[in-house]
Amino acid sequence: MSEPSSRHALVLFSGGQDSTACLAWALSRFARVETLGFDYGQRHKVELECRQVVRREIAEQFPQWAGKLGDDHLLDLALLGQISDTALTDARAIELQANGLPNTFVPGRNLLFLTFAAALAYRRGASVLVGGMCETDYSGYPDCRDNTLKAMQVALSLGLDTPMTLETPLMFLTKAQTWELSEQLGGERLNDLIVEHTHTCYLGDRSQRHAWGYGCGQCPACELRAQGFAAWRASKGGQGAFA
Repeated sequence: MSEPSSRHALVLFSGGQDSTACLAWALSRFARVETLGFDYGQRHKVELECRQVVRREIAEQFPQWAGKLGDDHLLDLALLGQISDTALTDARAIELQANGLPNTFVPGRNLLFLTFAAALAYRRGASVLVGGMCETDYSGYPDCRDNTLKAMQVALSLGLDTPMTLETPLMFLTKAQTWELSEQLGGERLNDLIVEHTHTCYLGDRSQRHAWGYGCGQCPACELRAQGFAAWRASKGGQGAFA
């Protein structure tokens, strides 16, 4: 068995589909898993409420993971929202910018998240950071690219003078494959939990219930989640207890 420090993971956990899949992935691999969320003035702040619901449901529905699920942490990064000028932190239409990136891109967000996460992990004795970054189905965010994350892993390890492993289990998965991964990890029960309790919608809309979960159904995050869900269902021949 590995040393405790190498088996203590900290998951960047927003309360969305991807981070919930990553949390399940980490719980299936490490002896202890803690979670970390960020309040940066996001429009979809409802995700912060969903985080606690998801954690509670995972502990109740998956007793084999409950004992591994450690403390939760929430950091106030309001400053990031103050210096951002994006559709994730201001009430404006979502659109592409002149540089080709969507205006939902919050410059430096993942870089800051990982820096704070690494500092917390260092203090908590964790040597593994787990994030849901993905460059297969991502929305054009340069801080979700594999090369960016590899560079961050090197920088964090050097800066802390201790190995800090950055795991991104979704990096090369499509959204349909993410649904498949969570099913492999926790069966239909986990995907049902994801549908009912996680939040993805950029607008923070939980008034509309779709087969894939709650959301406006029109923002890029909802469209990606819906398309992935449909593709996953199609690959299963339309089977599944979802309505």
